[in-house]
Amino acid sequence: MILKTKIMRPAIAMIELIFAIVVMGIILMSAPQLISTATKSGYVAIQQEAINEAASRINMIMGYHWDENSADETVLDPILQTASPVADLAESTYTDGNGTGRRVGTPLESYRSFVRPDGSRLTATAAGGLGNDGLENDIDDFIGIIGLNLAGTGTGTNYIEKNVTIATAVFYISDNTNYNPAGNTINFNADFTQQSATTTNIKRISTTLTSDAASPDELDKTIILHAFSCNIGGYKLEERDF
Repeated sequence: MILKTKIMRPAIAMIELIFAIVVMGIILMSAPQLISTATKSGYVAIQQEAINEAASRINMIMGYHWDENSADETVLDPILQTASPVADLAESTYTDGNGTGRRVGTPLESYRSFVRPDGSRLTATAAGGLGNDGLENDIDDFIGIIGLNLAGTGTGTNYIEKNVTIATAVFYISDNTNYNPAGNTINFNADFTQQSATTTNIKRISTTLTSDAASPDELDKTIILHAFSCNIGGYKLEERDF
């Protein structure tokens, strides 16, 4: 008697094949959405890079002198005289009319003064005179526009590309303190409107980010960052001998 042995070979059942096709179909159907999500994430990253660049520029500008007339590196920055009608921020005077060199409330030990070591009192640059004088030693020297390319294109590979423009503006804004001597209170209502006819004790720094026409719609946004710098003069650390 001869026994015949059947060898069972593995095979794919029809149900398994159908299941695999369905899974692959679902994956292929969601692929465009996944690609779109990944692309938008790239857009967000580039926008964040642009915002960081603008913020870095503002921080850099804030590190410079408040005005051209206080940019002498050999002396501490003085408080500058302004045409602002706010008497509370002007130089306080004695009863005989002589200036004290300080604002009301400033300690006598403070180095923040209207008077430079040479005895001179300087005025702030006229509102119409703000701008780049080629020295880049005070904050309004950075008024203007710069262009940035935040991503490039490489040979054989496509990258997200964004060309942005950073426009910097510096101008005087209202410094009205609304000081109430009776109640000994200060109510400052910020008015960010540009003061084009007078000088004040506050300068507003604005950077505006815009994309070029070739940028994707997701990147076609205008982003504005603001900062403020005040006419308070320079300071000096106290020295003590032990």
